[in-house]
Amino acid sequence: MLGLAISLASACSWGISDFLGGLQSRRIAVLAVLAISQPFGLLLALVAVPALGADSIPAGDLAIAFLAGAASLGGLGAFYAAMAMGTISVVAPIAALGVVIPVAVGLARGEEPTAIQMAGLVVAIVGVVVVSREEDPRHQPVARRSILLAIGAAIGFGLFFTGLDVASTDRPGWAIVSTRAGGIVAMAAAVVAVRPSFAGVGGALPALLAIGFFDMLANTLFAVASTRGLLPVVAVGGSMYPAFTIALAHFVLGERLTLLQRLGVVAALAGVALIAGGS
Repeated sequence: MLGLAISLASACSWGISDFLGGLQSRRIAVLAVLAISQPFGLLLALVAVPALGADSIPAGDLAIAFLAGAASLGGLGAFYAAMAMGTISVVAPIAALGVVIPVAVGLARGEEPTAIQMAGLVVAIVGVVVVSREEDPRHQPVARRSILLAIGAAIGFGLFFTGLDVASTDRPGWAIVSTRAGGIVAMAAAVVAVRPSFAGVGGALPALLAIGFFDMLANTLFAVASTRGLLPVVAVGGSMYPAFTIALAHFVLGERLTLLQRLGVVAALAGVALIAGGS
């Protein structure tokens, strides 16, 4: 039970970080949000190494973690952009389907999915199809773009989870630092290439630092949870982060979904939990 409780706390932290990231991306450039929050997260990761412990890992695994961090940064950018233009309560459960990618990698390696995972996949896909429906034709083009970005975010997150799983050890401090470093390099390259506006960053600085703090706190809590409980149970708790993002969108922004869309959100989150719990 302790592992599940800690993993739910990590999901809450991820949910808060994601909501703040999407909210700030409606006010300032997505790359500006990442350029402030991600380096702060790396600083916190370095501070957390003594607490997490840091087993030495091969250079090849460090490289995998580095690339996983770059993929995560791309997914996070797509996720923030999707929430900036679309309905957060719709975008969040779609992005959560990144858990499908580790399952797909397992299939490619010859592993067989459990019946629970297959059921979860079907339920999640049905939920995403339902929640993605936009009945107002005036909003359909924007909704379609936000959904495509959310799918891109899911791919980035799925590659991150897969790479981190390969590189992690019992004491994953250096793996986490390496993923953060990969994200920073990817972010810096994007900033140099795009040259985004940093207008409004000064006024948003506390929120941007909070994004980095809650993101790193979530990573740390999840790493601790994995040492305090069974991984399938911990994975289910961690996969519930969209529920917290959706709740914040409901109470803070007043987002409302149709009854059918609400059922789609429930189905998508239930499917994600089944996929994670069946591993």
